[in-house]
Amino acid sequence: MAFTTTSILNSVFLFMIIFLRSTLADFNNEFDITWGDGRGKVVNGDLLTLSLDKASGSGFESRNEYLFGKIDMQLKLVPGNSAGTVTAYYLSSKGSNWDEIDFEFLGNLSGDPYILHTNVFSQGKGNREQQFYLWFDPTSEFHTYSILWNPQRIIFSVDGTPIREFKNAESIGVPFPKDQPMRIHSSLWNADDWATRGGLVKTDWSQAPFTASYRNFKADACVVASGKSSCGGSAASSSGNQAWLSEELDNTQQERLRWAQKNYMIYNYCSNSKRFPQRFPPECQMA
Repeated sequence: MAFTTTSILNSVFLFMIIFLRSTLADFNNEFDITWGDGRGKVVNGDLLTLSLDKASGSGFESRNEYLFGKIDMQLKLVPGNSAGTVTAYYLSSKGSNWDEIDFEFLGNLSGDPYILHTNVFSQGKGNREQQFYLWFDPTSEFHTYSILWNPQRIIFSVDGTPIREFKNAESIGVPFPKDQPMRIHSSLWNADDWATRGGLVKTDWSQAPFTASYRNFKADACVVASGKSSCGGSAASSSGNQAWLSEELDNTQQERLRWAQKNYMIYNYCSNSKRFPQRFPPECQMA
């Protein structure tokens, strides 16, 4: 049987599509829509959408709990006039002394940039906000938002560029999220009492429904089930494909971090002397 170049290329292309689809996470297996009365939807297993209208927003959470991990998700945010809306994508544990690692995307009027709000909670204490503009339109196509969380540090990245590093500062008395397993959560909700210009700009419900989309979830992580970690007894040791457990920023990544913070950071709690007139929080000296 003779094979043409075109037929061979078509076969290879089809194989690649099948392979890629098989390696991407199936949202039906990884997440549950937790609220929204049908406003959260999974499409073909590889796309998840959340919607917000005047009656309700929507949200989802991961079926797995994680204690350290390198987690990627691609998001495409609410386009157009998104003022008043917040798309939150974060890790969180439960209880009154919870830990949490936050990405929050604060909507804005058409033509104005989104604000990317980050925060880290440890043992129920947050107030560690850093905010950024993005160097692209986050509504026109998908972009990758990543959290590296290991026993030494938490690194927030956008399309592979680190924008924030929160180091373990337990040695100077600052609690660090390292004991409580966390689930991945995301929600799209109305926060027009504070989200856009301090609440001055309200949600324009004539633009509803507002929709955010998710795809290409990947988690290289320690999954905790029945009190046991998939990484074994010691999460602080790294080997094989768990190298992220001791990963840190190399020189090139540190330069990219400085570039992002110099050009796109618009708020840093560690620089707010009016908020901290006596002294800055102790972890700020490690920034």
